[in-house]
Amino acid sequence: MGAEALHYKRSRFSTRLTGDRLYTAGHHWLRRVDGDLWRVGFTRFATRMLGEVVEVGFEVKPGARLETGQILGWSEGFKAVTDLFAPLAGLFEGGNPALDSAIKLVQTDPYERGWLYAVRGSPGAGCLDMDGYVAVLDATIDKMIGKRHDPAGA
Repeated sequence: MGAEALHYKRSRFSTRLTGDRLYTAGHHWLRRVDGDLWRVGFTRFATRMLGEVVEVGFEVKPGARLETGQILGWSEGFKAVTDLFAPLAGLFEGGNPALDSAIKLVQTDPYERGWLYAVRGSPGAGCLDMDGYVAVLDATIDKMIGKRHDPAGA
């Protein structure tokens, strides 16, 4: 994974993506911290769809074994409540302690200080590089634009 970056802009959405991360179709990012320790957070697209995040909770305790795709918690935003799924198998290392006193970091600094949780393990097969995530964003935004302009609502 390289450190290259890409400025993505489409419709009324823009973000900066970096090659030092993996991404998921569920709009999460993963960044290796050290060895097999990964931090996971919401992408800018996810924070926009959720609205202001007001709470994050975990159903698993630190040290619990996770399987790829397992529900490990939830996030509540002004626009939606969503389950948090594990994008990698391994051991849950816990949530970001900074969010206990500054949940706004999820919205204001989602790619750095606003990370959600850490897992020690290996990313799942569904994890995408930066270019793969751009394709997901394009398809998602195309679908949203199509629904907005389709008079039949199909």
